Amino acid sequence: MTVRPDQSRTPVMADVAALAGVSHQTVSRVVNGLPHVGEATRQRVLAAIEELDYRPNTAARTLVTRRSSIIGIISTETGLYGPNSIHRTVEEAAREAGYFAGSVGLKTITADGLAAAVDHLRRQSVEGIVMIAAQHEALDLVRRSDPGVPLVVVEGDLSRATFAVGVDQHRGAVIATQHLVDLGRRRIAHVSGPHGWTEAEARAQGWSDTVAAAGLQPGPLLEGDWTAERGYALGLELAVLRDVDAVFVANDQMAIGVLRALQESGLSVPDDVSVVGFDDSPEAGYLIPPLTTVHQDFPEVGRRAIAVLHAAIVGGTEDVDRLVEPTLVVRASTTPRVPRDRPAGGAR
Repeated sequence: MTVRPDQSRTPVMADVAALAGVSHQTVSRVVNGLPHVGEATRQRVLAAIEELDYRPNTAARTLVTRRSSIIGIISTETGLYGPNSIHRTVEEAAREAGYFAGSVGLKTITADGLAAAVDHLRRQSVEGIVMIAAQHEALDLVRRSDPGVPLVVVEGDLSRATFAVGVDQHRGAVIATQHLVDLGRRRIAHVSGPHGWTEAEARAQGWSDTVAAAGLQPGPLLEGDWTAERGYALGLELAVLRDVDAVFVANDQMAIGVLRALQESGLSVPDDVSVVGFDDSPEAGYLIPPLTTVHQDFPEVGRRAIAVLHAAIVGGTEDVDRLVEPTLVVRASTTPRVPRDRPAGGAR
């Protein structure tokens, strides 16, 4: 006969065993993912766990499995849309894979700061670490460090870490720029991310390669800093260049500033100047005009990062493509080029 536990207290493993009608050892095997449990029995135990809202004792589980099921996440520049989205999706993917995730945020990355972050996480008995960083300096420090546990780098240069996962940034820039070429745009400028960011460099290279392949003279390359404020300032500079008829902007935040600057300068977007961003941030579809942009599948990045990390932790291999393919979301900020007189610098 199934015995229902006293529901006035926090359930323990013995309560699950009693409700499922199995032994304490069987519940332990199910909780710890061990073999030699029949499927019907496993499902009965899982149903009892759900009904009781049972939470396994992590310390006891570690003693049994010799695994903590804890991973660490080290991130920088969490105020930016891309890194923040990756952080969130890595945490979600970790939970789905049965891991607890602890985080350390670094405002800037230094050798001492990275060492302290790794030490903090190691004291939490993490089995592996995900590092979210796309600056050359950070990647150089990661390569020279020995965290003592598997480490996966996300959104960095995939050639500079043993384990790395990220969106194909070069490909994203190619499809963005090719879209403008296909629309008949002939003088395509680029507002890049800041120096030292691998993503900024990959996107700039993709723009340059595509313009060259089309036999076009490249428009000006202006360096930004990922902010709408800087995008606005550079947009004002572009507005006075009468031959520029398109701009590929390295992220949506800067594209917001570029859109405002062009429109305040009396130029029509997309007719006079078509604009493409990068990230597909939540507000991109609600700008005036809605922004054509490159979509990054951050949830897929998170899932693949955890898959690679899990394989490294258990000593196996994970057969996944570590470069996630971006896609172009076409909206009203781009349109085919129609030859027309353009206002000189725009009336502000």
